[in-house]
Amino acid sequence: MFDETQVRVAVAFHSAYGHTARQAEAVADGARAVEGTTVELLAVDELDDALWSSLDAADAIVFGAPTYMGSPSAGFKIFAEGTSAVLKDNLRWKDKVAAGFTNSGCMSGDKLNTLVDLAMLAAQHGMIWVGLAQPGGWSSSGGSVEDLNRLGSWLGAMAQSDSDVGPDIAPPATDLRTASELGRRVAIVTRAYRRGADLEQLAAHQAVSA
Repeated sequence: MFDETQVRVAVAFHSAYGHTARQAEAVADGARAVEGTTVELLAVDELDDALWSSLDAADAIVFGAPTYMGSPSAGFKIFAEGTSAVLKDNLRWKDKVAAGFTNSGCMSGDKLNTLVDLAMLAAQHGMIWVGLAQPGGWSSSGGSVEDLNRLGSWLGAMAQSDSDVGPDIAPPATDLRTASELGRRVAIVTRAYRRGADLEQLAAHQAVSA
């Protein structure tokens, strides 16, 4: 049964000042809200065996990084380059579900470029990318800063944090809700995909046994 399908989602992120960490927590909360989903929050500051083991065990990996100077933070890039060993190991993460999120101080901040980098990382690993399926908010005179997906992003979730306030204040609640929606969608899509793969394996096993 679909409800019995269990999935594991890993949120692999870098955060220098704590703002992107709050966004990562919101992604994790959204995924956990889907029944049958186990979530791990994994800061990628230390590339140890425990990190790689957790990522290998996950059905889905959501990548997150702040946007600095129009691209992912240096801390995340070190992690991304470190995954080359995974890629060389016969595409070990092939067919895992992937998604991404980012945060910056400016309203735009060229965050799209960071999401493209994250999607490209997933593509190089043969992963299956899941975007943010939400209408763009704050796009009309009747819109509001409180709208879900107020920054109008679909490749992944975006957040904006004023540079002179701490992570106890930013990102704003609307951006955290948007991040949560991304996490929820990743969990739902991963469950459906995992269930399909499990049924396919069962059918293949039954055919061999027949």
